Amino acid sequence: MTNFQFVLLIKNIYGKRLPDLEKIQKMGLLATKIAQHYALRIDFLDEKVCTHLSKLYQNTLKIDEDTVTSIIKKNLPSNYMDNFINFEKNSIASASIGQVHRAVLNNGNKVVVKIVKEDFKEDFLKDLSNLKKFIKIALFFYPKLKRVFNPIEILNYIEEYTLEELNLLNEIKGQDMLWNIYNENKDKYNLSDLVFHKIYPELSNENVLVSEEIQGETFKTLINKKELSYSNLLKLFHIHGFYIFKIGIFHGDIHPGNIFLTSTGKIGFVDTGAISKVKDNLKVGLYNFFKALAYYDFNKCAYYLNEMSQIKLSGKKYQVFLDKFLLLYSDFENATVSEVSLTKRMMETIKLGVLNGMKFEEGMFGIIKSLMYLDGMVLSVNPNAILVKDMRGFIKEFDLL
Repeated sequence: MTNFQFVLLIKNIYGKRLPDLEKIQKMGLLATKIAQHYALRIDFLDEKVCTHLSKLYQNTLKIDEDTVTSIIKKNLPSNYMDNFINFEKNSIASASIGQVHRAVLNNGNKVVVKIVKEDFKEDFLKDLSNLKKFIKIALFFYPKLKRVFNPIEILNYIEEYTLEELNLLNEIKGQDMLWNIYNENKDKYNLSDLVFHKIYPELSNENVLVSEEIQGETFKTLINKKELSYSNLLKLFHIHGFYIFKIGIFHGDIHPGNIFLTSTGKIGFVDTGAISKVKDNLKVGLYNFFKALAYYDFNKCAYYLNEMSQIKLSGKKYQVFLDKFLLLYSDFENATVSEVSLTKRMMETIKLGVLNGMKFEEGMFGIIKSLMYLDGMVLSVNPNAILVKDMRGFIKEFDLL
C-alpha cells in the first residue's frame, strides 16, 4: 500500500457512501487491517460504517482451487495430501489472512484445514514501515492528533496482532493457554459450558492448521438463521467475562464466526491465534468499572476510569471530567442495547477521558473489540435486553473468586 493508497483508503472510509470492501482488500493486508481497526472506532465514525467495515473480519476475498493447491505444494511435504481420504478445495469460510476447507483424515475423522492465503509478511512489513514514516511527518505538522487517536500506537498494535495471526502455530499456543487457564480454574468457577476442539500439530505448520470439525454451528450462522437464543449468548458472556476480568488473558478475536454452539449446547472457540492480554491495573479497573456500571453507580464508574488511566486527574480537572461523565451517562440507566450501544458509549467514555487529560494503554482496544462483537450479537438476538443488568449475576460470581 502506497501513501497515495492510504489517502484513498481514508477517503473511502470517511466518504458519503459505505466503504468499498473489495477495493480495500485489493490494496493489501495492511489496508484491510487498518479498515478493521476503524470498525471499532464508533466514536469517530457512524455506526453503519463501523458495522459495514466489521464484515472485513469475516467475509473476505477467497482464493481459487489452483492457488490452494499451489500453497499446499509450496509449504508442505510432497506426500502431505496422503494424510487425507478427502479434501474439499472449495473453502467454507474466509478471513483476511486465511481460509478454511473441510477434509477427512485416513482414520475417518472429519477435520477442517485452515490455509494462509498468501505470503503476506514481507509486503505487510514494507507497507507498514513506509506508512509509519508518512504518519510521523503528518504528526510533525499536526501533533494534536496524538491526543485522541495516536496513529503510530495504533499501527504498532496492528503490527503485533497481524504478525501473530500470520503464524498459524500461534493458534495452537493460544488454545493451550486458554485450556490451561480452564484446567486451573474449573473447580473454582463454573466453566462447564466451555469445550475445546482437538488440533493436530503433527499436520500443522505456520501456513496450515488442521483441527477437528466441530459438530455444531457458529454464532454467525445461528444469528443469520435467527436461531441463537439470548440464554446461549449469556453463556458466552459468562465465559468470556471470566477470562477478561478475572484472568486478563482472553480470545482477542471473538466475532460470531469464531464462536461455536456445539450439538451438545456447549461453547467452543476457534481461531485462537490472537490472544489479548491486559495488565493487572487495567483488568481490575475494568472489572470495577463494569461492576459499578451494572448497578448504575456512575460516580464510581468515573473514579475507576481515572484509576485505569496512566495519567490520573485530580482536583478541579477531575471535577470537570466528572460533570461531563455524568452528563454522558444521563440516558444510560435502564436503557436497552437498541437505545444505547454499550460499545459506542465505552468509546465515547474513553474519548472523554483522553480529551480531559487521561491516557490508556493499548490493551483497552482489545476490550472494546470484544464489546463491539458482544454488543452487536445482543442487538441481533435481543434488542430489548438491558445487558448491564443481566451482567449482575456474573459479577456476584466473580466476587467469590
